[in-house]
Amino acid sequence: MPNTSSPILIADAGSTKTDWAVLAPDGGVSLISTQGINPFMLSAAQISGILQTELLPGMLGIAPAAVYFYGAGCAGAGIAVVEEALRGLFGAAQLHVASDLLGAARALCGHGDGIACILGTGSNSCLYLDGAIRANVSPLGFILGDEGSGAVLGRRLVGDVLKRQLPETLCQDFEKEYQLTAADIIQRVYRSPLPNRFLASLAPFLSRHRYEPAVQALLEEEFARFFRRNVCAYRRPDLPVHFAGSIARHFQAEVFAAARNLGLQPGRAS
Repeated sequence: MPNTSSPILIADAGSTKTDWAVLAPDGGVSLISTQGINPFMLSAAQISGILQTELLPGMLGIAPAAVYFYGAGCAGAGIAVVEEALRGLFGAAQLHVASDLLGAARALCGHGDGIACILGTGSNSCLYLDGAIRANVSPLGFILGDEGSGAVLGRRLVGDVLKRQLPETLCQDFEKEYQLTAADIIQRVYRSPLPNRFLASLAPFLSRHRYEPAVQALLEEEFARFFRRNVCAYRRPDLPVHFAGSIARHFQAEVFAAARNLGLQPGRAS
């Protein structure tokens, strides 16, 4: 166990944003926000650069006794990438790197059983029983999977705009708001780094137009796809389904409605 007389650093990392909490021995909490950290997208050197420029200045010289990092992409080789970056800055600290899904499951389910879901830039889910993840349908990323995520919602939105599958008024509103040509979008998606962040940054447009029938249909279909292709595979309709992530927060009504339509029990959303 870490020295309780020294601070502890906890991270909740997604592909777009990372929230850090410095827990002081007296119970005080300091919060710091940096850009997203995903070892599938970033090298150890790139992660180290983010930590040095965005995290360390906010820590004011504090040396944590332990670092608990829960992050997207933190599985298999991804864990070693994050550990390398953290070790370079906090060499004396105990390091604990695990998936953001485990962090979400512990926070959402507490000491109970349930299904924990993340709907943010990416998406993920798991069956959480007796304090451990017992089953996980691989999210597969925003090209092959990540149903219901910000990146996939953004991908579907720009595809429908460019192919004129949405009402012309919505297409014009999108073009006026973002000032993006088809060439700009193709460049950002196919030739620039972190296309998932770019696509997810377009999801707020859907929120602002959520009462348009065409947008409602898109949201209903995509959230239903998330549940059918992921959550339903656990075959536990008796368990509550909990949610974390920005998309789950901003589209809670639509997410809960899609869950209920498939006979699932929405639980908490944070």
